[in-house]
Amino acid sequence: MRNLFRAEPEVKSAYDFTGSFTDMWRDMRVSMVTVAICICVVMSVMMFIERMYMTVVILLVKITGKKRYTQYKLEALKEDLEQNRSYPMVLVQIPMFNEKEVYKLSIGSVCSLTWPSDCLIVQVLDDSTNEVLRKLVEMECKKWIERGVNVKYETRNNRNGYKAGALREGLNKDYVIDCEFVVIFDADFQPDEEFLWRTVPYLLENPELALVQARWKFVNANECIMTRLQEMSLAYHFAVEQEVGSSTCQFFGFNGTAGVWRIKAIEDAGGWKDRTTVEDMDLAVRASLKGWKFVFVGDLEVKNELPSTFKAYRYQQHRWSCGPANLFRKMTKEIIFCERVSFWKKFHVIYAFFFVRKIIAHWVTFFFYCVIIPISIMVPEVKLPKPIALYIPAITTLLNSSCTLRSLHLLVLWILFENVMSFHRSKAAIIGLLGANRVNEWVVTEKLGNATKQRSSIRSPKRTRSRLGERLHFSELIMGLFLLYVACYDMIFGNDHMFVYLLLQSVAFFVVGVGYVGISASN
Repeated sequence: MRNLFRAEPEVKSAYDFTGSFTDMWRDMRVSMVTVAICICVVMSVMMFIERMYMTVVILLVKITGKKRYTQYKLEALKEDLEQNRSYPMVLVQIPMFNEKEVYKLSIGSVCSLTWPSDCLIVQVLDDSTNEVLRKLVEMECKKWIERGVNVKYETRNNRNGYKAGALREGLNKDYVIDCEFVVIFDADFQPDEEFLWRTVPYLLENPELALVQARWKFVNANECIMTRLQEMSLAYHFAVEQEVGSSTCQFFGFNGTAGVWRIKAIEDAGGWKDRTTVEDMDLAVRASLKGWKFVFVGDLEVKNELPSTFKAYRYQQHRWSCGPANLFRKMTKEIIFCERVSFWKKFHVIYAFFFVRKIIAHWVTFFFYCVIIPISIMVPEVKLPKPIALYIPAITTLLNSSCTLRSLHLLVLWILFENVMSFHRSKAAIIGLLGANRVNEWVVTEKLGNATKQRSSIRSPKRTRSRLGERLHFSELIMGLFLLYVACYDMIFGNDHMFVYLLLQSVAFFVVGVGYVGISASN
């Protein structure tokens, strides 16, 4: 191990003072960097093994054609349902909060679902604080009521529990008693008319099934570079992570929307809880521990919108990174001592689902590639193992990006941007593990709906520039300065050409630091 991480020591003369403070500091510095590299190497190998495992599984699934949802004869189930005309009562919930740009899209799409009108209830859960907007949403609901759709417009005087609280109170309404299934769509989601016909039959066929999850389709992926990069990350999540979870142990994280739940399973799992900012994942884990199974339908896509401003994306990523870490802290003991699931499923949930994907993935990306590798360049006594530092991340990156071939030319930009975002995700994961400040921060992701399309076709009045303090992100600027300093050091004293990567990464931090990312750059 010493030979792997340390360069050959210099031969000292007999007159060197080996106990000097300089030698002590040098040895201590080398030891600390070496330990840090060892830890990062272990984390990197863990993530690499997890990615390779999922790659093997997904290849086997595709070669054999045995995806979990294809084992069901959907067309036969639909025909049987139509012949017997025994349609179950379905509740569709649309939680929203000040969704000015998209409320018409979601309500209109849901009210257009093809399902017997006497077996469908559309529940609009409006937590908006804007009274004018509330009236507009209510008017939209009345418009569809006049067309014969059973729409229930529900409001609250508070936002207790945020989305989880709204969904929980919605299920407690008297008219929900006869409902067997509940469908959830966030306010920017636009399901296809046949959505219920392509999901509900799975639940009717298998009484052990609790959740049918559909895939997301991004309507604004081409809006800017940032949305294209988000598409690359999320495409891997749906095409690989969700599919592997569904095909192996029939467990994966509920995405919070575009899914159909068996109401009995929600009740059996203890209902919606607002103890974290990932109420969807919380419910999925608890339902899985009760023995319920999930299925992911990869060929069913639901249109939705990616955050196109960096501010919205940053808040979203904080919630998506902090929440799982906090839930991991709160549920580890419960998972370990659960007697209803197998050891393999416990191991999968704790190690793969939570620890590697929700924590290690963020930490190794930031700490190894943005902190430890730059520091090791400043410590020439430490020898960085290139197979770990270069080859493993290269293979992992190619596996992650293989699901979005149309954006392969953006691979370098995606790597640099993901490294920048790993800075925020790592902080959020630490906050979640410690239960520190901002652990329960909930900021609704801003949606723009058709606003950006209108701006591209209609010349809008010139908008005032945002304040300098809102555009600048000082933590990113500090990271950019640090990497630029190390790049200059390596350019002068080094001989491994790492300064090329460091310069590119410092530029990425600077670009994000001055707010020149997302559609806000046009301001």
